[in-house]
Amino acid sequence: MEPLMPSSTNRLAHLRSITLRWLISSLAIFAAISLVPGISFTGPGWQIGMIAILFGLVNALLRPILTLLTCPLVVLSLGLFGLVINALLLWLTAQIAAAAGVRFIIDGFWPAFFGGLVISLVSLVLGLLAGEPAARVIVRDERQR
Repeated sequence: MEPLMPSSTNRLAHLRSITLRWLISSLAIFAAISLVPGISFTGPGWQIGMIAILFGLVNALLRPILTLLTCPLVVLSLGLFGLVINALLLWLTAQIAAAAGVRFIIDGFWPAFFGGLVISLVSLVLGLLAGEPAARVIVRDERQR
């Protein structure tokens, strides 16, 4: 029988993975701020890390719902409508950040669109360079129990 709590090695690996994803997201958002006209940020650098956490939460909570609701558009556009969803989630993140007093400003749809594209590409490249797998599949053989 497997223990209910993961081992300390698994917890450390999980913590490392979460921290790495957060750092990658922070760097990707910084790249979007630097490269995309119409996206601006004013404030201490640690607030970019807060924006990355907020963007991750918004993505985790809303992306599945929006993808499900717009599934026909995603399929008809061969997945390109996912970029529109990403732009909307980035814009929503900027609105929530502004309400929290963080000066992360996106000046419209196109800056959000290209910012989302930059964030996606930078996150993909940095994730690959860091050796972080996009997904993990765990196969357990029930016959061995």
